[in-house]
Amino acid sequence: MKDSNVTFVNPVYFTLLGVPGLESVQHWMGIPFCIMIFLALVGNCTILSIIWRDSSLHQPMYLLLAMLAINDLGIFPVLFPKTLAIFWFNFKEIEFNVCLTQMFFVHALAGFETGILVAMALDRYVAICRPLRYTAILTPQVLLGIAVVVVMRAVLLISFCPILIKLRLTYFYSTAIAHSYCEHMAVVKLAVGDTRVNKFYGLAVILSLCWCDISFISTSYILIFRAVLRLPGREARVKAVNTCTAHITIIVLSYSLALFSFLAHRYGHHVAPYVHILLANIYLLVPPVVNPIVYGVKTKEIALE
Repeated sequence: MKDSNVTFVNPVYFTLLGVPGLESVQHWMGIPFCIMIFLALVGNCTILSIIWRDSSLHQPMYLLLAMLAINDLGIFPVLFPKTLAIFWFNFKEIEFNVCLTQMFFVHALAGFETGILVAMALDRYVAICRPLRYTAILTPQVLLGIAVVVVMRAVLLISFCPILIKLRLTYFYSTAIAHSYCEHMAVVKLAVGDTRVNKFYGLAVILSLCWCDISFISTSYILIFRAVLRLPGREARVKAVNTCTAHITIIVLSYSLALFSFLAHRYGHHVAPYVHILLANIYLLVPPVVNPIVYGVKTKEIALE
């Protein structure tokens, strides 16, 4: 409960509590975290190595997959050294500006991921609906432009989350963040005063990134399946759909985890806090583990390497 008699003015440090409610087993939680981190590192590095070594895989589909793998690798130095330090060594203190920096990179990497999934949907649309012009449309220059747009969009949208906290929120009723990393809403909820601008902007970013991207991906696949149904012969239709199965699997996994975490955080007021925190960590950790496995199994060229 907020204590109106105690406030912290421009605090220099915050304290990350880890997973409140599960303090007695936090040290054990670090073990599955480490296993999943190891699997993700091996899987994504393997994907990158295969694509780098095999020149026949230097095509739009695989270059976008390489972008996804690089993005998935980026989450680990940003997030998990501090998380494991909390779980194993009780190192909970984090400098305020470092906290805001971590917040930016965690949310920006999530924004990069959804942008890359949109680019992959565009790639599948061109491959199936415009196959004869595939290489002419998705040239290296176009792919570079897509990468720049994905990065700049997420950077411009996400950067205002920590900036607004820095500029608008001066007084905090507590410096203890009930989370294992500096999540935007977890920090905003500690502030004293009017936080409506911060909350509204955070919600607007989620809507603009997730819902707009989901709409674009859905439209792409409606057009894809319309084109597939017009293909002559069952074998041709099955082959076309099989080229999309890995991407569809990743989309369903990523967005279902993100949506579940978002809804539980904002509307699950009767859900235990540790459930929110675990969901937030699973949302960030599971896709980097699963993505290379799905593409390794579903993509023949990679599976045969």
